Amino acid sequence: MSREAEIRESQLLLAEYERIKDEQKVRIGFRDNLLYVSLAAMAAVVGFTFSPKGHIGLVLALPLVAVVLGWAYLVNDQKISAIGEYVREELAPRLEMLAGAQKPVFAWERFHRKDRRRISRKYLQLIVDLITFCGSSIVAIVSYFMIGPHSAALTACALIELIPVATLGQQIVVYADLRR
Repeated sequence: MSREAEIRESQLLLAEYERIKDEQKVRIGFRDNLLYVSLAAMAAVVGFTFSPKGHIGLVLALPLVAVVLGWAYLVNDQKISAIGEYVREELAPRLEMLAGAQKPVFAWERFHRKDRRRISRKYLQLIVDLITFCGSSIVAIVSYFMIGPHSAALTACALIELIPVATLGQQIVVYADLRR
């Protein structure tokens, strides 16, 4: 490959890097806002449920809200991690090879993962995610059964809601990125 072709390829890789980092930045903002939206939505559901005109069956809307928002959170979080991995594993090595670099390019993508407190923060984030999206759903379902009155349809709905809540919890654990 000629030096000119290497420079063009390097420019293309740098342009790709800029684009995916822009996407990562947007996804981070969206993901982080989903936590606030989730808390607000959950507060609204609880408020409506326990208002004077509320009905305990309304609390079963909370698991649905939590699963939908939790899935959006999880998908964005996974894409954010995937972008970082792509930069570390694909883009950086290709640019290093083309440039004949003596030092790693995009070193931050590897450096920040070496923080000795990273793993404990990731476990804490895992706990927060599970409490926010799954724990709140379980509390809502248990509250429905504890408070009553119960109808057959809402009882079936409550039991069925356990399936997507458990599935989301399992996926949150699988994609927690607890490795260095």
